[in-house]
Amino acid sequence: MIEIGLAGWGDQDALYPPGLKAKDRLRTYARHFPVVEVDSSFYAIQPKERFARWVEDTPPSFSFVVKAYQEMTGHLRGKSYYADSGEMYAAFRDSIEPAREAGKLKAALFQYPPWFDCNRENVKLLRETRARMEGLPCALEFRHQSWFAPEWRDKTLGFMADEGWIHSVCDEPQAGTGSVPTVLAATHPALTIVRMHGRNAAGWHQSSAPNWREVRYLYRYSDAELAEWRDRLQTLQADSRDICLIFNNNSGGDAAPNAKRLMGMLGLPTPEGRDPEAPEPADAVPEQLDLFGGELPPID
Repeated sequence: MIEIGLAGWGDQDALYPPGLKAKDRLRTYARHFPVVEVDSSFYAIQPKERFARWVEDTPPSFSFVVKAYQEMTGHLRGKSYYADSGEMYAAFRDSIEPAREAGKLKAALFQYPPWFDCNRENVKLLRETRARMEGLPCALEFRHQSWFAPEWRDKTLGFMADEGWIHSVCDEPQAGTGSVPTVLAATHPALTIVRMHGRNAAGWHQSSAPNWREVRYLYRYSDAELAEWRDRLQTLQADSRDICLIFNNNSGGDAAPNAKRLMGMLGLPTPEGRDPEAPEPADAVPEQLDLFGGELPPID
């Protein structure tokens, strides 16, 4: 099974009618896509009640890829909010428990920073992290290409398979050591994740710019590039029962159109069984709000 979704649902304006409240966006998003990546969990471990509400707002077959909290992957700069790592991991596990309990946790995604290179100490850290997350599906994404250097590629993939890590395959610019090649290899029989970051090589390393996030993911995939991934996904299916592909090229509003285009190429319907590239049916648009209360007068 192949499922396609987006990184986050709050800023996908193309999916929502004007005036739709923020609290209703996830429910509407789930009409278009069967899976979403939760990014807010990277910046702060979310309250358990919030995950419970998200679970309630989505259909039974919907699922979440939850990004690991930034301190868990070595991104945090500044003082820790938690007394120790044990407390932090316990808080994260408790936070996502409603999704796990409902069968909606696709995976916890551990994306490590560009300075997290392939060395003995980091391999040990990955083992410890996987042990702390025992019993939960966990995906691993690297940002330092040393992990997939010719002399380490097979060992990295073997290590991931042995430890039960799901491979998060990247499509991103090839822009030096802080980016990784696209490695089409499954490390878990149940699931492979693919994350589409765009191919904006010029903006990939502009982290000193105030709007670097907007620049970095500003990219629209062409039909030719999407067709290439259509074939790649079918190749990955030979070694993984399920494939989950997430479009993260959100900056210019390109993620949703790219996702729907690829779904169309693969012949995948929306969760409601519709053609993903067809216009929204009229009954999907909320009735116009009566700003004045009561019934609106008839139009002569």
